[in-house]
Amino acid sequence: GLSPTLQELEVTVMDPRMCNNSRFWDGGITPTMICFQGKPRGSAPAKGDSGSPLVCGKRPAVAGVMSFSSPDVTDPFKPPVATSTVKYKKWIEKTLR
Repeated sequence: GLSPTLQELEVTVMDPRMCNNSRFWDGGITPTMICFQGKPRGSAPAKGDSGSPLVCGKRPAVAGVMSFSSPDVTDPFKPPVATSTVKYKKWIEKTLR
């Protein structure tokens, strides 16, 4: 079931070239996407986490929004993917105005 408590997961962002190789998402990751792995390894967002923020930096800021993951969240070759908010910053600011 769903948790009534807000939860967080520490993650490591992956190199997009690694994420796009044939063992992983095989070229399906675009420059507007961010692949990441949970820490400890094997932990991952689950069904229902789409739309959650990916927060990075010493001064925390939203860098992405959880987009999709493999149906098998334990599959180490299909890491979760977020949409980069940085790539859409101008559009977001224009839309919010």
